[in-house]
Amino acid sequence: MTVGYAEVEKRRGAWQLLAADDRKPYLFSHYFPAVLGPKSQIYIVDHHHLGLALLQEGVERTHVTILRDLSGLTKDEFWTVMDHHQWVHTYDAQGRRQDVSELPKRLTGLQDDPYRSLAGEARQAGAYAKDHTPFAEFLWADFFRRRISVKATQLNSSTTLQRAVELARSPAAEHLPGWSGASS
Repeated sequence: MTVGYAEVEKRRGAWQLLAADDRKPYLFSHYFPAVLGPKSQIYIVDHHHLGLALLQEGVERTHVTILRDLSGLTKDEFWTVMDHHQWVHTYDAQGRRQDVSELPKRLTGLQDDPYRSLAGEARQAGAYAKDHTPFAEFLWADFFRRRISVKATQLNSSTTLQRAVELARSPAAEHLPGWSGASS
């Protein structure tokens, strides 16, 4: 339901820096993992930031790899399986769980979660390690949401990032994926 718009902008910037001859190979090396759902609808389950960035850059086609064919399931069964596999993240920009009926039909309908952007910046600053837990950075976003004011995230300051790094390295975060517990 959300992405970090700052993360989307970073991916747009990286795309813009690619030479024209490098763009097609880039797309071939960045398949979107997806699940085939009811009515053979394709649901991407990762790389939403990149997908939105590419759409905003005018890229109309890319490649998917189908992880599972769930097209034979009813809608209710489908969403239960998606949730069980952690292939869907139904949380809004305030970190509240929503019904799957609230999911946008398109990537362009995803809302901004500034805490998701902060989580990405904190990881890049070495606050925690990249982890393959599904939606790990959204768990970090929720952790920061409870400890850093939304106003501070809008300032986009080094002070806010420094605070996020300190929090991420604290014992309060040891339950989160990628926690390093490193001292500053």
